[in-house]
Amino acid sequence: MRKSLFIIGLLLCFSASVMAQEELVSVRPSQVTAAVKSDHSPTKALLLSLIPGGGQIYNRQAWKVPIFYAALGGVGYMAYNYYTEMVTFKQEYLRIGYDGSSSLPNYQGYPGSSIYNLYQSANKNFQTFCIVTLAVYGFNLLDAYVFGHLFDFNVSDDLSLNLSPALSPAAGGGFAVAPTLNMSFTF
Repeated sequence: MRKSLFIIGLLLCFSASVMAQEELVSVRPSQVTAAVKSDHSPTKALLLSLIPGGGQIYNRQAWKVPIFYAALGGVGYMAYNYYTEMVTFKQEYLRIGYDGSSSLPNYQGYPGSSIYNLYQSANKNFQTFCIVTLAVYGFNLLDAYVFGHLFDFNVSDDLSLNLSPALSPAAGGGFAVAPTLNMSFTF
C-alpha cells in the first residue's frame, strides 16, 4: 500500500513538472517583454502626471504620491503666506503715506521706509517660493517620465562586483611589484 502511494505521488510530481516545462517552453521571453513594453508608455505617464501623482500611480510607484503632495503643499503654503504678507505690507505702506501712523499692531512706530522694506522682502520670498513650487511640480513630471522609460528595465540578480588585492609588476621594470586592486563586474 505504501509503495503504491509513493509511486502514484512520484508519477503526479513527474507529470506536473512535465506540464510546467511544456508551458515554459511554449512562451518565449522576447514575446513576454515585447507585450509588456508595448503596453507601458512614458508619454502616458507624463500626461497623467499633469495631475500630481498620476504618473507615479501609472508607473506603480504610488508610495511617491504623498511625498509630492506634501512638498507641493508645503511650498504652496509658504508662497501663499508670503503673498498675504506682501499684500498687507503694500496696503500699509500706501496708507502710511496719508497720515504717518501704522494700523498694524506689531509695527506701530515703524517709518514708511521700514514697511516698504518688509514689503520688498515678502515680495522676494513670494517669488522664490513660486519658483520652488514650479520646480517641485516639474520634478513630479520629470520623475514620471523617467520612470516611465525605466519601467521595463530589468535588473538581473546576476549583477556582482568583486574586489581583490593583487600584486602587479611596477612600471619601472625589474623585479619591483606594486600593490593593486582588481575589480571584476559580472553582468
